[in-house]
Amino acid sequence: MLNLEIVTPEKKVLSEAVDSVTIPTASGEVGILTNHAPLISSLKPGILSYTRGGVSEKMVISGGFVEVSADNVSILADVAETSDEIDVEAAKTERNTAEKELNAWKGSEAEFETEKECLERAQARLQLAAGR
Repeated sequence: MLNLEIVTPEKKVLSEAVDSVTIPTASGEVGILTNHAPLISSLKPGILSYTRGGVSEKMVISGGFVEVSADNVSILADVAETSDEIDVEAAKTERNTAEKELNAWKGSEAEFETEKECLERAQARLQLAAGR
């Protein structure tokens, strides 16, 4: 079993023993099982899934880092939301605004990456909400 802990600046979102975790990292999606090699990576906006007793649960995460060591998976995220917490209309508005901003982009590359992350987070929210 893995000890999964997900924390945001506002609260501890989850602290449970799970069978596996799939995490969207900056270098791609990573599957974590027991006895996984130590790992530290930044997160990218996307859907985190974990399995416990054959039941899969999902949530949107964005920003932050993951650390894997000795069957412990610690996630420090800027955002962690379940499908019940997602405001679909707000996510659609966020996606549309980000798409308009990116299509008419004239700012710096760093600002572009920030806006792109907003778009990816909105898309992940909508994807998770559609799968309720």
